[in-house]
Order: sequence, then structure tokens, then C-alpha cells
Amino acid sequence: MICAEDELGLGQSHAGIMVLETDLANGTPATDYLDLAPDYVLEIGLTPNRADAASHLGVARDLAALLQRALCRPDVSSFQLPTGAALPQVTVADVVDCPRYAGITLAGIQVGPSPEWLQQFLRKLGLEPINNVVDVTNYVLHDLGQPLHAFDLAKIEGGIEVKKLPAGTPFITLDGKERTLTGEELMICDARGGLCMAGIFGGASSGVSAETSAIFLESACFSPDVIRRGSLLHGLKTDASFRFERGTDPNLPVYALKRAVLLLQELTGAHVTSGLIDLYPVPVEDVAIPVLFKHVDRLIGVSIPREEIFQILAGLEIGVQDISDLGFTAVVKPYRVDVTREADVIEEILRIYGFDRVPLSETLDTDYLALHPSKDKQQLQQRLIDLFTSRGFYEIMTNSLTKAEYVQKSGFLDPTQHVEILNKLSEDLDVMRQTLLFSGLEVCAHNINRRQKDLKLLEFGTTYRKVDGAYVEDSRLGMWLTGQRHAESWREKSVAVGFEDAHAAVMLVFEKLGIQPSKVEVVHAAPFDYAIQWFIGEQVLGSCGLLSSAIAKLAGVKQEVFYVDLSWDLLVKKAKGLKQYQEISKFPEVRRDLSLVLDRSVSFAQVSVLAHKTGGKLLQRLGVFDVYQGDKLPEDKKAYALSFILQDVKQTLTDKVIDKTMQRLMDAFEKELGAVIRK
Repeated sequence: MICAEDELGLGQSHAGIMVLETDLANGTPATDYLDLAPDYVLEIGLTPNRADAASHLGVARDLAALLQRALCRPDVSSFQLPTGAALPQVTVADVVDCPRYAGITLAGIQVGPSPEWLQQFLRKLGLEPINNVVDVTNYVLHDLGQPLHAFDLAKIEGGIEVKKLPAGTPFITLDGKERTLTGEELMICDARGGLCMAGIFGGASSGVSAETSAIFLESACFSPDVIRRGSLLHGLKTDASFRFERGTDPNLPVYALKRAVLLLQELTGAHVTSGLIDLYPVPVEDVAIPVLFKHVDRLIGVSIPREEIFQILAGLEIGVQDISDLGFTAVVKPYRVDVTREADVIEEILRIYGFDRVPLSETLDTDYLALHPSKDKQQLQQRLIDLFTSRGFYEIMTNSLTKAEYVQKSGFLDPTQHVEILNKLSEDLDVMRQTLLFSGLEVCAHNINRRQKDLKLLEFGTTYRKVDGAYVEDSRLGMWLTGQRHAESWREKSVAVGFEDAHAAVMLVFEKLGIQPSKVEVVHAAPFDYAIQWFIGEQVLGSCGLLSSAIAKLAGVKQEVFYVDLSWDLLVKKAKGLKQYQEISKFPEVRRDLSLVLDRSVSFAQVSVLAHKTGGKLLQRLGVFDVYQGDKLPEDKKAYALSFILQDVKQTLTDKVIDKTMQRLMDAFEKELGAVIRK
């Protein structure tokens, strides 16, 4: 391939093909001809939690601990301030989002290209050199992990103020784009307005140019939250925001500032014209973490000599105090934002000690420090998933984002409770879902359109609402049943799924979790044509019914769909844990039958709740073996033939106890449901 100088990274010229004229033999390495020094670029995989290692200093700190060598930092002892120089005029209005702000002014700067060594350094990092001032700030950022920003001093009117500007304020960034502020961004301002979006991107009005002769150099520590929010709002991802939004070292700004000043003096001819201002009203304290030796040995799986533990921690610059036979207290510096718990300290010990030095036992197991509740939400969920998938259901996982159109057109959701997405992926994914209903219906539509019309789906998912300014998340269990109950077969007639299938699924959930609803109501409200609703006390446990065709069509479904919506949070709260097996009672069951005439509006679920409430522990099972609605009864009436299975697990039931229990049941049916007992 024939290339020009700039295409080979050997210079800036793009005048034409680079011609090599030499008497050297063919095959001579180009590095010999061009007199290039050998160099290496090491690429590491940086995990999101290791903000401290996003620099050469951070990586060197880890290597020093691993190799047990001293860590060498750049020397800044030659940094000096002019005698009697005034401090720059700086105020910080928001000390929460800007806990530390340092700065200094320099003059006599000659802006121009950086020396070759600095340009090559930046190119190896994937950066394009700009000028010696900006290149120095980028060099220090990658070398020490501390972002810096240089302002053209001539373009600053009055002093520097760190604050937030009102929503709607226009601001032009260095890339020439005008952006409208939301009031959430932290800004570096002067008397006229914004100069820089703090920690994210500089402004076009204050950037360093070829005419710049004096600068104000900033080195600060910003809150990760405010940087992450501002970066997300404007879709700006920079090297500075990458570090700030993960957490930088609050003890580093002044050291990095001195390092940059020395480089600027060397490369630009600059001299310091002010004092060094350092606003740090509330210094960030080290974190003290108690650690027990027994936990170190248990989690790592091998007993590490105590001296080696202390040596590893010293290499990682983690202090140790209050040492006893039981443990010690680890003192962690603020730059290690990922080390906050005992388990984190133990992980640091293991990381340097070496995973490969921990022998594998014949039986693998795991351990943990956290306490788990007696009712494991994930275990209960997995049990139900296994149960329903064995009965022909498919588990689905759908997007938490949906379109606002569903809320607007369905009529049963509250538009004021929308949780809107600021950086929308698309117009069809602009809000967080308030219900699992429509995401499940979209799955139904997708399959039905591909001629898979017989579906039984379930999903454990989260819904989102904004109520009185507060965000509310709810865990829900949704089920969708549509099409035929069984696959087509010559052995039995095809039957469409019905309400009883959806109801049976709900009853199975209640049975497996040991839940007995306290009240059942029939509802005729969106999104259902008809449904029943279960309560525990005054709390709605969930509902089950036939979706209205208009609601189903919003998602493109044109066949009947039965939908179940249950509060998973409430189910877990009321669950009696995993089902406990017990010995079969040696005392016999007794069956009694009753025939009830009821209003058609009374559901079997209401009868069941009342029966179990009245029958107590003696009523083991309730069944309905016949339902009659016909000309022998008034139009608004129906008859249930019910079977009651009674049993006392401790003794044989007597006729007196059985008759008394059945009489209580009949009285309750007559009084609370208006039933007529058919003799």
C-alpha cells in the first residue's frame, strides 16, 4: 500500500506519496531507516467499577502491589508560585456537586504544535494532537486520571463561578453545536454566562486557540451523579466525563495541577501569574471497614498468612489499624470508590494473592456474607416458572420501554403517571410501562402473525409510575392465554381456552404459595370485558378475565385473550414460603354435598372464599360438580352442586362435629350470599 506521511503516522504532510531513497538493502526494517525507537502499547480490559485504574498511575499502582515494587510518581517538587501573587477569583455555589475546585493562571504562553514525543504518546492512546496546551491536559488526564480544562483568560469576564444555570439557557459547546440546558447541568461560568459544561465538554467561547497567550487552568472534583446526568441528557461522552461519572480521586486535583503547570512551562514557555486556589471546604474522609480473618479465610477458601494479607493491602495503599487476633480495620482512600464493604476488601486481597493459588476442592461450593430472607423471592419465582412451563406455558421477558400511545388510547391508565425517557431510543419506546399487558400482547401478535395462534405465556416483570413526583416500581406477574387449549388431535375435539383456564392458573399460584384471598369481586371495567379481582384485606392481589377486543387490537391482536395480572410483591409478602410436605393423616376424610341456588352475579370464587373462611381447618377441599342455569330456575338465578371434604388430622370426625360445621356453612351462604339451600 502506498501512503503519505500523515497516513503512516510519521508526520503531518499529505502532499503525496512518501518516497524512500536509500542504499540500504531490501528488507531493512523501516524503524532503522526512520530512526524510530521501539515502543509497546498495552491494552487492558477495564471493568466499570475500577475507576481508579483509568490512568497509567492507577494501573501502575496495581502492578506495584502485584510485583511488590515501589510506586514511582512524577516529581512536582520544582513547582513554585510567584511571591505575593493574588489568588484567582473563584466561587463555588454548589459544594455538593463540586466538593473540590482548584485553579491557577499562566501567561506568556506560545500556542503551537506539541513536541513529537507528546504527539506520539497521544496517538498511541487513540487521540489526535491539537496544540501544546490542550495536549498537556490530555496527557495528564491519561497519565494521572485527573481531567483538567484550560480556559482562554482573555475570554473570561470577571471571576469564575461554579453553579447551575436556569433551564432553557442556550450554550454552544466546543464542537460548535448549540445545546439547550435543562437546569440539571453543573456549569463553569463567568459574569456573562456559561464557559464550560463542568466535567463534560468545554464551551466555544472560552476555548484555547492559536491567539491565546494566557490561560486559567482548572482541576476539580465533581459529583459522579451530576456528571452522569448531564452527559446523558446531551449525549456527550468524553474522556473527562468517563472518569468523573465513575468517581475521581478528590485528593488528586492539586497534584495534577502542579504536574500540568510544570509541563506547560516546559513546552509553551508559560509562567505562573497567580496563586493556586484550592476550594475544599469538606475534605472527603478515608473509609474504615472492619474485617474478620475468619471471613477472609472462608470466602477465599484458603488461609492466607496474616503477614501476606497486610503486605498486599499495603501495596494497594489500603491502611491497616486496630489489629487483633480476630481481625483488623482496613482504611481505604477515597479514590477506591469500589471498596466499601468487608467483601470488597477480601476481593482485593484475593485479586493480588491470585485466583490460581486457591486449590480446587473435590466438591465445589460458594459462600457469602449477606443475610438472605427466609422467603427467597427468586426461589419462589423459579418454582412457579418451573411449574407453569411444565404445564405448557412459555416464559417471556419483554422490554420495560413502551409507547405512550397505549396509555392515551386504552383509557384505563393514568397519563400523569408516565415515566418519560429523556434520551428516547425511538418514538415507539418513549415511556416506561405502567402495566405488563401491552408488552405481552405484542408478543402474542408477533406469534399469531406467524401462524402460532395457541399461546400460554407468563412474565415476571417490573412496572413503573410517577406518583406525586416520586417514582414507584412494582413487581408483577402477568399471564396471557389465547387460541386452543390443546394442540389439534384426532383423539379429542379442539376447545378454545376459556376463563376457567386463566382462573385455574391463578388458583395454582395461590395454592403453591399458600395464599388464601380474603375477598373476591366481579368487575366489568377496562381492560376487561369481564373479570374477577382478588383481595387480601383492602389490598388488591390481582385480577383475571377476558380482555376487551378494543384493548387487544391496540397491540394488533384480533382473537380472544384471557389476561392475568397479579402483584408479585404482595404475593411474596403473603406467601408462606415453599410448600412443606407432611405425613398423610391416618384419620379418614368425610364428604358432604350441598346444592345452592344463587344470584348469577355470585361467582364460585366468592363461594370458595366464604367456605374456607367459615369451615376453617376442617375444610380440606371444596369442589363444584354441577352448575345449572335453565327454565326450572328464574333467569337471574343459577344452582351450584358443591362437595365439601372435611377432615381432622388429629382425630376421627364425629357426626356432631360434621353436622355443626355444615350448619355453619349453610348459615353463612344464606346470610352473606343470599343463597337458598336445596334440600
